[in-house]
Amino acid sequence: MQSKRARILVACNAQFQKVWQPSHRRGTTINNYDVIVIGAGHNGLVCACYLAKAGLKVRVLERRAVVGGAAVTEEFHPGFRNSVAAYTVSLLQARVIKELRLAEHGLRIVERPFGNFLPLNERDSLKIGGDLSATQAEVAKFSKRDAQQLPAYYAMVEQVATVLRDLVLRSPPNVGGGVGDIWSALQLMSEVRQLDMEGRRNLLNLFTKSAGDLLDHWFESDGIKACFGFDAVVGNYASPYHPGTAYVLLHHNFGEVNGKRGVWGHAIGGMGAISNAMASEARHLGVEISCNAEVSKLEVTNGRMSTVVLQDGTELHARSIAANVNPKLLYQRLIDQRHLSEEFITRMQAYKCGSASFRMNVALSELPKFTCLPTAGPHHAAGIILAPSLKYMERAYADAREHGIAQQPIVEMMISSTLDDTLAPAGRHVASLFCQHFDPNIDWSMRKAEAIARIFDVIESHAPGFKASVIAHTALSPADLECEFGLIGGDIFHGALTLDQLYAARPLLGYANYRGPIKGLYLCGSGAHPGGGVTGAPGYNCAREVLRDRRMRMK
Repeated sequence: MQSKRARILVACNAQFQKVWQPSHRRGTTINNYDVIVIGAGHNGLVCACYLAKAGLKVRVLERRAVVGGAAVTEEFHPGFRNSVAAYTVSLLQARVIKELRLAEHGLRIVERPFGNFLPLNERDSLKIGGDLSATQAEVAKFSKRDAQQLPAYYAMVEQVATVLRDLVLRSPPNVGGGVGDIWSALQLMSEVRQLDMEGRRNLLNLFTKSAGDLLDHWFESDGIKACFGFDAVVGNYASPYHPGTAYVLLHHNFGEVNGKRGVWGHAIGGMGAISNAMASEARHLGVEISCNAEVSKLEVTNGRMSTVVLQDGTELHARSIAANVNPKLLYQRLIDQRHLSEEFITRMQAYKCGSASFRMNVALSELPKFTCLPTAGPHHAAGIILAPSLKYMERAYADAREHGIAQQPIVEMMISSTLDDTLAPAGRHVASLFCQHFDPNIDWSMRKAEAIARIFDVIESHAPGFKASVIAHTALSPADLECEFGLIGGDIFHGALTLDQLYAARPLLGYANYRGPIKGLYLCGSGAHPGGGVTGAPGYNCAREVLRDRRMRMK
Protein backbone atom coordinates (compact mmCIF):
# COMPACT_ATOMS: atom_id res chain seq x y z
CA MET A 1 0.00 0.00 0.00
CA GLN A 2 1.41 3.40 -1.00
CA SER A 3 2.34 5.92 1.73
CA LYS A 4 0.81 9.40 1.70
CA ARG A 5 4.15 10.79 0.56
CA ALA A 6 4.32 8.27 -2.29
CA ARG A 7 0.81 9.20 -3.44
CA ILE A 8 1.77 12.88 -3.45
CA LEU A 9 4.83 12.17 -5.61
CA VAL A 10 2.81 10.00 -8.03
CA ALA A 11 0.26 12.80 -8.41
CA CYS A 12 3.06 15.33 -8.80
CA ASN A 13 4.77 13.34 -11.55
CA ALA A 14 1.44 12.91 -13.35
CA GLN A 15 0.87 16.66 -13.27
CA PHE A 16 4.39 17.32 -14.55
CA GLN A 17 3.69 15.03 -17.53
CA LYS A 18 0.38 16.71 -18.23
CA VAL A 19 1.78 20.23 -18.57
CA TRP A 20 4.89 19.28 -20.53
CA GLN A 21 4.81 19.97 -24.24
CA PRO A 22 7.74 18.93 -26.48
CA SER A 23 9.82 21.85 -27.73
CA HIS A 24 12.88 19.92 -28.96
CA ARG A 25 13.49 17.09 -31.38
CA ARG A 26 13.66 13.87 -29.39
CA GLY A 27 17.18 12.67 -28.72
CA THR A 28 19.03 15.72 -30.07
CA THR A 29 22.28 16.90 -28.48
CA ILE A 30 23.34 20.54 -28.07
CA ASN A 31 26.83 21.33 -26.85
CA ASN A 32 27.52 25.04 -26.88
CA TYR A 33 26.50 26.64 -23.54
CA ASP A 34 28.72 28.13 -20.87
CA VAL A 35 26.01 27.81 -18.22
CA ILE A 36 22.59 26.16 -18.11
CA VAL A 37 20.21 27.46 -15.45
CA ILE A 38 17.50 25.04 -14.31
CA GLY A 39 14.33 26.90 -13.36
CA ALA A 40 13.14 30.29 -14.64
CA GLY A 41 11.99 31.49 -11.24
CA HIS A 42 13.16 34.95 -10.29
CA ASN A 43 16.50 33.76 -8.84
CA GLY A 44 17.27 31.72 -11.94
CA LEU A 45 16.56 34.74 -14.12
CA VAL A 46 18.73 37.00 -11.97
CA CYS A 47 21.59 34.50 -12.12
CA ALA A 48 21.24 34.19 -15.89
CA CYS A 49 21.24 37.97 -16.39
CA TYR A 50 24.46 38.54 -14.47
CA LEU A 51 26.20 35.65 -16.21
CA ALA A 52 25.13 37.01 -19.59
CA LYS A 53 26.27 40.52 -18.62
CA ALA A 54 29.74 39.00 -18.16
CA GLY A 55 29.64 37.63 -21.69
CA LEU A 56 28.67 34.02 -21.07
CA LYS A 57 26.31 32.05 -23.27
CA VAL A 58 23.42 31.06 -21.03
CA ARG A 59 20.31 28.99 -21.43
CA VAL A 60 17.45 28.81 -18.92
CA LEU A 61 15.17 25.77 -18.77
CA GLU A 62 11.68 26.03 -17.25
CA ARG A 63 9.27 23.12 -16.75
CA ARG A 64 6.15 25.32 -16.71
CA ALA A 65 4.71 27.15 -19.70
CA VAL A 66 5.67 30.57 -18.31
CA VAL A 67 8.68 32.12 -16.61
CA GLY A 68 8.62 33.19 -12.98
CA GLY A 69 8.36 30.05 -10.86
CA ALA A 70 6.28 31.00 -7.82
CA ALA A 71 6.40 34.71 -8.79
CA VAL A 72 3.77 34.65 -11.55
CA THR A 73 0.45 36.33 -12.35
CA GLU A 74 -2.34 34.33 -13.95
CA GLU A 75 -6.03 34.74 -14.73
CA PHE A 76 -7.99 32.41 -12.44
CA HIS A 77 -11.51 33.50 -13.44
CA PRO A 78 -12.65 35.51 -16.50
CA GLY A 79 -11.55 39.10 -15.90
CA PHE A 80 -9.76 38.32 -12.62
CA ARG A 81 -5.97 38.00 -12.39
CA ASN A 82 -3.69 37.77 -9.40
CA SER A 83 -0.32 36.63 -8.19
CA VAL A 84 -0.46 32.84 -7.92
CA ALA A 85 1.94 32.02 -5.05
CA ALA A 86 4.29 34.83 -3.95
CA TYR A 87 2.07 37.88 -3.47
CA THR A 88 3.85 40.88 -1.91
CA VAL A 89 7.12 42.80 -2.33
CA SER A 90 9.77 44.10 0.05
CA LEU A 91 12.83 41.85 0.04
CA LEU A 92 13.71 42.28 -3.67
CA GLN A 93 17.20 43.78 -3.67
CA ALA A 94 17.45 47.40 -4.82
CA ARG A 95 20.76 46.63 -6.53
CA VAL A 96 19.11 43.93 -8.63
CA ILE A 97 16.23 46.25 -9.55
CA LYS A 98 18.68 48.94 -10.69
CA GLU A 99 21.34 46.84 -12.43
CA LEU A 100 18.85 44.70 -14.33
CA ARG A 101 16.87 47.82 -15.35
CA LEU A 102 13.60 46.35 -14.15
CA ALA A 103 11.82 49.71 -14.09
CA GLU A 104 12.81 50.24 -17.72
CA HIS A 105 11.20 46.90 -18.49
CA GLY A 106 7.93 48.08 -16.94
CA LEU A 107 8.21 47.15 -13.26
CA ARG A 108 6.41 49.55 -10.94
CA ILE A 109 6.06 48.89 -7.22
CA VAL A 110 3.60 50.86 -5.09
CA GLU A 111 3.55 51.02 -1.31
CA ARG A 112 0.75 49.95 0.98
CA PRO A 113 -0.87 52.93 2.76
CA PHE A 114 0.33 51.31 5.99
CA GLY A 115 1.70 47.91 6.87
CA ASN A 116 -0.99 45.88 8.58
CA PHE A 117 -4.59 45.95 9.74
CA LEU A 118 -5.63 43.55 12.52
CA PRO A 119 -9.30 43.07 13.38
CA LEU A 120 -9.11 42.04 17.05
CA ASN A 121 -12.79 41.53 17.92
CA GLU A 122 -16.18 42.92 16.95
CA ARG A 123 -15.25 46.41 18.19
CA ASP A 124 -11.50 46.81 18.15
CA SER A 125 -8.83 46.85 15.48
CA LEU A 126 -5.22 47.88 15.13
CA LYS A 127 -3.42 49.67 12.28
CA ILE A 128 0.35 49.30 12.22
CA GLY A 129 2.93 50.95 9.98
CA GLY A 130 3.39 54.16 8.08
CA ASP A 131 3.77 57.16 10.36
CA LEU A 132 5.28 56.29 13.77
CA SER A 133 3.10 58.71 15.71
CA ALA A 134 -0.03 57.28 14.09
CA THR A 135 1.08 53.74 14.99
CA GLN A 136 1.79 54.80 18.57
CA ALA A 137 -1.66 56.35 18.81
CA GLU A 138 -3.19 53.08 17.63
CA VAL A 139 -1.19 50.99 20.09
CA ALA A 140 -1.89 53.40 22.96
CA LYS A 141 -5.58 52.48 22.72
CA PHE A 142 -4.56 49.19 24.33
CA SER A 143 -1.34 50.03 26.19
CA LYS A 144 0.39 53.35 26.72
CA ARG A 145 3.51 51.45 27.78
CA ASP A 146 3.58 49.53 24.50
CA ALA A 147 3.22 52.77 22.53
CA GLN A 148 6.23 54.19 24.37
CA GLN A 149 8.22 51.00 23.68
CA LEU A 150 7.69 51.09 19.92
CA PRO A 151 10.56 53.45 18.94
CA ALA A 152 13.09 51.42 20.92
CA TYR A 153 11.78 48.13 19.49
CA TYR A 154 11.95 49.43 15.92
CA ALA A 155 15.50 50.70 16.55
CA MET A 156 16.55 47.31 17.94
CA VAL A 157 15.22 45.39 14.94
CA GLU A 158 16.65 47.92 12.49
CA GLN A 159 20.11 47.77 14.08
CA VAL A 160 20.30 44.00 13.59
CA ALA A 161 18.54 44.10 10.21
CA THR A 162 21.25 46.48 8.99
CA VAL A 163 23.86 43.82 9.70
CA LEU A 164 21.75 41.28 7.84
CA ARG A 165 21.36 43.60 4.84
CA ASP A 166 25.13 43.91 4.63
CA LEU A 167 25.42 40.11 4.44
CA VAL A 168 22.62 39.41 1.96
CA LEU A 169 24.70 39.98 -1.18
CA ARG A 170 27.82 38.29 0.19
CA SER A 171 28.72 34.62 0.04
CA PRO A 172 28.90 33.00 3.48
CA PRO A 173 32.26 31.61 4.60
CA ASN A 174 32.40 27.96 3.61
CA VAL A 175 33.35 25.74 6.55
CA GLY A 176 36.42 23.78 5.49
CA GLY A 177 37.15 26.21 2.66
CA GLY A 178 40.28 28.13 1.79
CA VAL A 179 41.77 31.60 2.25
CA GLY A 180 38.76 33.31 0.66
CA ASP A 181 36.45 31.73 3.20
CA ILE A 182 38.69 32.83 6.06
CA TRP A 183 38.46 36.37 4.69
CA SER A 184 34.64 36.09 4.53
CA ALA A 185 34.58 34.95 8.16
CA LEU A 186 36.74 37.92 9.16
CA GLN A 187 34.38 40.27 7.33
CA LEU A 188 31.46 38.79 9.25
CA MET A 189 33.30 39.30 12.54
CA SER A 190 34.00 42.88 11.52
CA GLU A 191 30.29 43.51 10.87
CA VAL A 192 29.34 42.12 14.28
CA ARG A 193 32.10 44.10 16.02
CA GLN A 194 30.51 47.30 14.76
CA LEU A 195 27.61 46.59 17.09
CA ASP A 196 27.91 47.70 20.70
CA MET A 197 27.43 45.03 23.38
CA GLU A 198 23.71 45.68 23.59
CA GLY A 199 23.46 45.27 19.82
CA ARG A 200 25.37 41.97 19.95
CA ARG A 201 23.00 40.70 22.62
CA ASN A 202 20.05 41.74 20.49
CA LEU A 203 21.54 39.91 17.52
CA LEU A 204 21.93 36.77 19.63
CA ASN A 205 18.33 37.06 20.82
CA LEU A 206 16.96 37.48 17.30
CA PHE A 207 18.88 34.47 15.99
CA THR A 208 18.12 32.08 18.84
CA LYS A 209 15.02 33.07 20.81
CA SER A 210 11.39 32.47 20.07
CA ALA A 211 9.43 35.39 18.68
CA GLY A 212 6.93 34.91 21.49
CA ASP A 213 9.53 35.28 24.23
CA LEU A 214 11.05 38.28 22.47
CA LEU A 215 7.72 40.04 22.02
CA ASP A 216 6.48 39.19 25.52
CA HIS A 217 9.60 40.95 26.83
CA TRP A 218 8.92 44.09 24.83
CA PHE A 219 5.12 44.41 24.92
CA GLU A 220 2.07 43.59 27.04
CA SER A 221 -0.94 43.95 24.70
CA ASP A 222 -2.03 41.10 22.41
CA GLY A 223 -2.58 43.09 19.22
CA ILE A 224 0.91 44.49 18.73
CA LYS A 225 2.47 41.14 19.62
CA ALA A 226 0.22 39.42 17.07
CA CYS A 227 1.12 41.90 14.35
CA PHE A 228 4.87 41.44 14.77
CA GLY A 229 4.53 37.75 15.59
CA PHE A 230 2.79 36.98 12.31
CA ASP A 231 6.10 37.52 10.50
CA ALA A 232 7.59 34.75 12.64
CA VAL A 233 5.16 32.06 11.50
CA VAL A 234 4.36 33.01 7.91
CA GLY A 235 5.74 30.18 5.79
CA ASN A 236 7.13 28.61 8.95
CA TYR A 237 5.59 25.45 10.43
CA ALA A 238 6.12 26.44 14.04
CA SER A 239 4.55 27.99 17.09
CA PRO A 240 5.62 31.60 17.71
CA TYR A 241 7.10 30.21 20.94
CA HIS A 242 9.50 27.87 19.17
CA PRO A 243 13.19 28.85 19.52
CA GLY A 244 14.47 30.38 16.30
CA THR A 245 11.20 31.98 15.21
CA ALA A 246 12.56 35.41 16.17
CA TYR A 247 14.94 35.05 13.22
CA VAL A 248 12.06 34.43 10.81
CA LEU A 249 10.52 37.64 12.15
CA LEU A 250 13.82 39.42 11.46
CA HIS A 251 14.10 37.87 7.98
CA HIS A 252 10.90 39.65 6.97
CA ASN A 253 12.26 43.03 8.11
CA PHE A 254 15.41 43.57 6.05
CA GLY A 255 13.58 44.70 2.92
CA GLU A 256 12.58 48.02 1.41
CA VAL A 257 10.26 49.49 -1.20
CA ASN A 258 11.30 52.48 -3.31
CA GLY A 259 14.15 53.23 -0.93
CA LYS A 260 12.03 53.07 2.24
CA ARG A 261 13.23 50.42 4.68
CA GLY A 262 10.84 48.03 6.39
CA VAL A 263 8.02 48.84 3.96
CA TRP A 264 5.94 46.33 1.96
CA GLY A 265 4.40 46.98 -1.42
CA HIS A 266 2.69 45.60 -4.51
CA ALA A 267 4.04 45.10 -8.03
CA ILE A 268 1.56 46.54 -10.52
CA GLY A 269 0.35 43.61 -12.59
CA GLY A 270 1.15 41.17 -9.79
CA MET A 271 4.35 39.30 -9.00
CA GLY A 272 4.56 38.13 -12.58
CA ALA A 273 5.53 41.70 -13.49
CA ILE A 274 8.82 41.18 -11.61
CA SER A 275 9.61 37.93 -13.40
CA ASN A 276 8.57 39.31 -16.79
CA ALA A 277 10.83 42.33 -16.37
CA MET A 278 13.73 40.05 -15.47
CA ALA A 279 13.02 37.81 -18.46
CA SER A 280 12.96 40.85 -20.74
CA GLU A 281 16.38 41.93 -19.52
CA ALA A 282 17.68 38.37 -19.84
CA ARG A 283 16.57 38.14 -23.46
CA HIS A 284 18.05 41.58 -24.13
CA LEU A 285 21.37 40.23 -22.84
CA GLY A 286 21.15 37.21 -25.15
CA VAL A 287 19.90 34.59 -22.67
CA GLU A 288 17.97 31.77 -24.32
CA ILE A 289 14.87 30.91 -22.27
CA SER A 290 13.00 27.66 -22.95
CA CYS A 291 9.64 26.99 -21.32
CA ASN A 292 7.90 23.59 -21.40
CA ALA A 293 11.41 22.17 -20.98
CA GLU A 294 11.29 19.78 -18.05
CA VAL A 295 14.61 18.40 -16.82
CA SER A 296 14.55 14.68 -16.14
CA LYS A 297 18.12 14.19 -14.89
CA LEU A 298 21.64 15.60 -14.66
CA GLU A 299 24.65 13.57 -15.75
CA VAL A 300 28.24 13.61 -14.56
CA THR A 301 31.28 13.02 -16.76
CA ASN A 302 34.73 12.45 -15.26
CA GLY A 303 33.63 13.84 -11.91
CA ARG A 304 32.13 17.02 -13.37
CA MET A 305 28.50 17.99 -13.93
CA SER A 306 28.22 18.18 -17.69
CA THR A 307 24.83 17.28 -19.12
CA VAL A 308 21.18 18.18 -18.67
CA VAL A 309 18.76 15.60 -20.03
CA LEU A 310 15.24 16.80 -20.81
CA GLN A 311 12.09 14.73 -20.52
CA ASP A 312 12.04 14.17 -24.31
CA GLY A 313 15.61 12.83 -24.33
CA THR A 314 17.31 16.00 -25.55
CA GLU A 315 20.81 16.35 -24.08
CA LEU A 316 22.23 19.80 -23.37
CA HIS A 317 25.89 20.21 -22.48
CA ALA A 318 27.46 23.08 -20.58
CA ARG A 319 30.61 23.85 -18.63
CA SER A 320 28.50 24.71 -15.57
CA ILE A 321 24.95 24.10 -14.34
CA ALA A 322 23.14 26.38 -11.88
CA ALA A 323 20.06 24.89 -10.26
CA ASN A 324 17.24 27.18 -9.15
CA VAL A 325 15.36 24.36 -7.42
CA ASN A 326 14.87 23.09 -3.89
CA PRO A 327 18.05 21.27 -2.73
CA LYS A 328 16.08 18.11 -1.96
CA LEU A 329 14.63 18.06 -5.47
CA LEU A 330 18.08 18.61 -6.96
CA TYR A 331 19.95 15.98 -4.99
CA GLN A 332 17.22 13.38 -4.53
CA ARG A 333 15.42 13.44 -7.89
CA LEU A 334 17.75 14.83 -10.56
CA ILE A 335 21.17 13.39 -9.65
CA ASP A 336 22.16 9.72 -9.55
CA GLN A 337 22.91 8.96 -5.89
CA ARG A 338 26.15 7.14 -6.76
CA HIS A 339 27.73 10.54 -7.45
CA LEU A 340 27.06 11.68 -3.87
CA SER A 341 28.67 10.51 -0.66
CA GLU A 342 26.60 8.47 1.77
CA GLU A 343 27.04 11.13 4.43
CA PHE A 344 25.82 13.86 2.05
CA ILE A 345 22.77 11.78 1.09
CA THR A 346 21.91 11.23 4.74
CA ARG A 347 22.25 14.94 5.53
CA MET A 348 20.10 15.93 2.57
CA GLN A 349 17.40 13.48 3.64
CA ALA A 350 17.30 15.34 6.96
CA TYR A 351 17.13 18.79 5.31
CA LYS A 352 13.91 20.28 6.65
CA CYS A 353 11.17 21.43 4.28
CA GLY A 354 7.53 22.21 4.93
CA SER A 355 5.93 25.63 5.36
CA ALA A 356 2.45 24.39 6.40
CA SER A 357 1.10 27.12 4.10
CA PHE A 358 -2.15 27.14 2.13
CA ARG A 359 -2.49 29.71 -0.66
CA MET A 360 -5.75 30.96 -2.14
CA ASN A 361 -6.97 33.58 -4.59
CA VAL A 362 -10.54 34.84 -4.43
CA ALA A 363 -12.59 36.94 -6.84
CA LEU A 364 -14.93 39.21 -4.90
CA SER A 365 -18.07 41.13 -5.82
CA GLU A 366 -17.33 43.70 -3.12
CA LEU A 367 -14.84 44.61 -0.42
CA PRO A 368 -15.13 42.73 2.90
CA LYS A 369 -17.06 44.63 5.57
CA PHE A 370 -15.18 44.03 8.81
CA THR A 371 -17.40 44.25 11.87
CA CYS A 372 -14.84 46.41 13.67
CA LEU A 373 -14.41 48.77 10.69
CA PRO A 374 -17.13 48.19 8.05
CA THR A 375 -16.59 51.22 5.83
CA ALA A 376 -14.22 51.15 2.85
CA GLY A 377 -10.84 52.69 3.55
CA PRO A 378 -7.06 52.39 3.40
CA HIS A 379 -7.18 49.42 5.75
CA HIS A 380 -8.39 47.34 2.80
CA ALA A 381 -5.06 47.99 1.06
CA ALA A 382 -2.93 46.89 4.02
CA GLY A 383 -1.90 43.36 4.89
CA ILE A 384 -4.96 42.19 6.82
CA ILE A 385 -3.97 39.74 9.57
CA LEU A 386 -6.72 37.55 10.98
CA ALA A 387 -4.98 36.17 14.05
CA PRO A 388 -5.55 38.39 17.09
CA SER A 389 -2.96 36.97 19.48
CA LEU A 390 0.15 34.82 19.82
CA LYS A 391 -1.97 32.30 21.72
CA TYR A 392 -4.25 32.04 18.68
CA MET A 393 -1.19 31.31 16.51
CA GLU A 394 0.16 28.78 18.99
CA ARG A 395 -3.21 27.02 19.03
CA ALA A 396 -3.29 26.91 15.20
CA TYR A 397 0.09 25.18 15.20
CA ALA A 398 -0.94 22.68 17.88
CA ASP A 399 -4.14 21.86 15.97
CA ALA A 400 -2.21 21.20 12.77
CA ARG A 401 0.23 18.94 14.58
CA GLU A 402 -2.60 16.96 16.18
CA HIS A 403 -5.32 17.07 13.52
CA GLY A 404 -3.48 18.05 10.30
CA ILE A 405 -5.38 21.31 9.87
CA ALA A 406 -5.77 24.29 12.21
CA GLN A 407 -9.30 24.53 13.54
CA GLN A 408 -9.00 28.31 13.20
CA PRO A 409 -6.24 29.05 10.67
CA ILE A 410 -4.00 32.10 10.66
CA VAL A 411 -5.03 34.14 7.61
CA GLU A 412 -3.39 37.10 5.91
CA MET A 413 -5.54 38.78 3.28
CA MET A 414 -4.07 41.14 0.72
CA ILE A 415 -6.70 42.77 -1.50
CA SER A 416 -4.33 43.64 -4.31
CA SER A 417 -7.00 45.22 -6.51
CA THR A 418 -7.22 48.12 -4.04
CA LEU A 419 -3.71 49.09 -5.20
CA ASP A 420 -3.90 47.79 -8.77
CA ASP A 421 -6.97 48.23 -10.97
CA THR A 422 -5.48 46.03 -13.73
CA LEU A 423 -6.36 42.86 -11.81
CA ALA A 424 -10.17 42.92 -11.65
CA PRO A 425 -13.18 44.44 -13.43
CA ALA A 426 -14.36 47.82 -12.20
CA GLY A 427 -16.18 47.53 -8.88
CA ARG A 428 -14.88 43.99 -8.31
CA HIS A 429 -11.81 42.83 -6.38
CA VAL A 430 -9.23 40.09 -6.06
CA ALA A 431 -7.65 39.01 -2.79
CA SER A 432 -4.66 36.84 -1.94
CA LEU A 433 -5.07 34.61 1.11
CA PHE A 434 -1.93 33.24 2.71
CA CYS A 435 -2.80 30.86 5.50
CA GLN A 436 -1.21 28.77 8.27
CA HIS A 437 -1.05 25.99 9.64
CA PHE A 438 -1.65 22.96 7.42
CA ASP A 439 0.42 19.80 7.82
CA PRO A 440 2.23 19.10 4.52
CA ASN A 441 2.14 15.35 5.11
CA ILE A 442 -1.60 14.65 5.34
CA ASP A 443 -3.60 13.31 2.39
CA TRP A 444 -4.53 16.56 0.67
CA SER A 445 -6.69 14.85 -1.93
CA MET A 446 -9.12 14.13 0.92
CA ARG A 447 -8.91 17.31 3.04
CA LYS A 448 -8.48 20.27 0.71
CA ALA A 449 -12.16 21.26 0.80
CA GLU A 450 -12.09 21.14 4.61
CA ALA A 451 -9.17 23.55 4.69
CA ILE A 452 -10.91 25.99 2.35
CA ALA A 453 -14.05 25.91 4.49
CA ARG A 454 -12.10 26.69 7.66
CA ILE A 455 -10.26 29.59 6.02
CA PHE A 456 -13.54 31.07 4.79
CA ASP A 457 -15.09 30.58 8.25
CA VAL A 458 -12.31 32.64 9.84
CA ILE A 459 -12.81 35.49 7.38
CA GLU A 460 -16.60 35.32 7.73
CA SER A 461 -16.28 35.60 11.52
CA HIS A 462 -14.56 38.98 11.09
CA ALA A 463 -16.40 40.14 7.94
CA PRO A 464 -19.97 38.76 7.77
CA GLY A 465 -21.11 38.45 4.16
CA PHE A 466 -17.65 37.55 2.86
CA LYS A 467 -18.71 34.09 1.69
CA ALA A 468 -21.64 35.53 -0.25
CA SER A 469 -19.28 37.95 -2.02
CA VAL A 470 -17.00 35.19 -3.38
CA ILE A 471 -17.44 34.88 -7.14
CA ALA A 472 -14.71 32.29 -7.63
CA HIS A 473 -11.61 30.97 -5.92
CA THR A 474 -8.52 28.87 -6.45
CA ALA A 475 -6.61 26.98 -3.78
CA LEU A 476 -3.11 25.54 -3.47
CA SER A 477 -2.48 23.06 -0.67
CA PRO A 478 1.09 22.18 0.38
CA ALA A 479 0.88 19.21 -2.01
CA ASP A 480 -0.28 21.50 -4.84
CA LEU A 481 2.60 23.90 -4.18
CA GLU A 482 5.00 20.99 -4.49
CA CYS A 483 3.46 19.62 -7.68
CA GLU A 484 2.99 22.94 -9.41
CA PHE A 485 6.16 24.78 -8.39
CA GLY A 486 8.55 22.12 -7.06
CA LEU A 487 8.28 23.52 -3.52
CA ILE A 488 9.07 20.34 -1.59
CA GLY A 489 6.58 19.92 1.24
CA GLY A 490 5.02 23.18 0.02
CA ASP A 491 8.02 25.01 1.47
CA ILE A 492 7.98 28.57 0.15
CA PHE A 493 11.54 29.17 1.40
CA HIS A 494 13.15 26.07 -0.27
CA GLY A 495 13.97 24.88 3.25
CA ALA A 496 13.14 25.92 6.81
CA LEU A 497 14.80 29.10 8.08
CA THR A 498 16.13 27.46 11.24
CA LEU A 499 19.54 28.13 12.73
CA ASP A 500 20.92 24.82 11.42
CA GLN A 501 19.89 25.80 7.87
CA LEU A 502 21.05 29.42 7.73
CA TYR A 503 24.06 31.29 6.39
CA ALA A 504 27.14 29.01 6.36
CA ALA A 505 24.87 26.01 6.99
CA ARG A 506 22.53 26.64 4.06
CA PRO A 507 21.85 24.14 2.65
CA LEU A 508 24.63 22.21 4.45
CA LEU A 509 27.91 23.07 6.17
CA GLY A 510 30.65 22.89 3.58
CA TYR A 511 28.33 23.79 0.70
CA ALA A 512 27.24 27.31 1.59
CA ASN A 513 29.16 29.10 -1.18
CA TYR A 514 26.62 28.15 -3.90
CA ARG A 515 28.80 25.25 -5.11
CA GLY A 516 27.56 21.66 -4.90
CA PRO A 517 29.49 18.49 -4.08
CA ILE A 518 30.08 17.89 -7.80
CA LYS A 519 32.34 20.17 -9.82
CA GLY A 520 30.48 22.45 -12.17
CA LEU A 521 27.24 22.31 -10.14
CA TYR A 522 25.88 25.43 -8.43
CA LEU A 523 22.77 26.27 -6.40
CA CYS A 524 21.16 29.62 -7.24
CA GLY A 525 17.77 29.29 -5.53
CA SER A 526 16.37 30.05 -2.10
CA GLY A 527 17.88 26.86 -0.69
CA ALA A 528 21.10 28.89 -0.61
CA HIS A 529 21.91 32.01 1.47
CA PRO A 530 20.07 34.22 2.35
CA GLY A 531 17.05 31.95 2.01
CA GLY A 532 13.46 32.48 0.92
CA GLY A 533 11.43 35.39 -0.29
CA VAL A 534 11.51 37.24 -3.60
CA THR A 535 14.98 38.74 -3.07
CA GLY A 536 17.07 37.90 -6.14
CA ALA A 537 20.02 37.57 -3.75
CA PRO A 538 20.81 33.84 -4.19
CA GLY A 539 20.81 34.28 -7.97
CA TYR A 540 23.07 37.32 -7.75
CA ASN A 541 25.51 35.64 -5.37
CA CYS A 542 25.61 32.40 -7.33
CA ALA A 543 26.44 34.23 -10.57
CA ARG A 544 29.35 35.93 -8.82
CA GLU A 545 30.72 32.57 -7.67
CA VAL A 546 30.37 31.01 -11.13
CA LEU A 547 32.27 33.94 -12.61
CA ARG A 548 34.87 33.77 -9.85
CA ASP A 549 35.51 30.15 -10.76
CA ARG A 550 35.92 31.24 -14.37
CA ARG A 551 38.13 34.15 -13.24
CA MET A 552 35.78 36.67 -14.78
CA ARG A 553 34.16 39.76 -13.33
CA MET A 554 30.58 41.03 -13.42
CA LYS A 555 30.11 44.05 -15.63
